[in-house]
Amino acid sequence: MNFDNIAQVSLLYDFYGQLLTNRQQQVLELYHEENLSLSEIADEFSISRQGVHDTLKAGEKALQNYEEKLGLVKKFQKSRQAISRIDDEIEAALKGLAQQEERGRLAQRLQRIKGIIDGLEQ
Repeated sequence: MNFDNIAQVSLLYDFYGQLLTNRQQQVLELYHEENLSLSEIADEFSISRQGVHDTLKAGEKALQNYEEKLGLVKKFQKSRQAISRIDDEIEAALKGLAQQEERGRLAQRLQRIKGIIDGLEQ
C-alpha cells in the first residue's frame, strides 16, 4: 500500500470510522495509526495473521463503500479547495485595494468569490 492509499484510508477513517465494527476499528487503528504489523496485531488479538488481514481489508472496503454512498470526503475536499480559492481571491483583492486599483476589478473579484461559494452549494 503506497502513501496515497494510506492517507486516503486515514481520511476515510476520520469520516466513517465510527460506522465500522469495534474489531475493524481496532485493527485499522493499530495498523494505520500505530504502524503495527499484521503479525503484531494477530498476537494482540490472539487470531491468525490472515484473520487480521481479512478484517483490515473488510474495514477498508466498508470505508470506501460509505464514501461511494455518502461522498462526505469528496465534499470536504471540494470545500477545502474552494476555501483556498476564496482566500487567494481575497488576498488579491486586498493587494488591489492597497494599490488603489479600480473599483471594477474589486467588484469582479468579489463576483468570483461569490461564484466559488455558490459552487459549494451544488
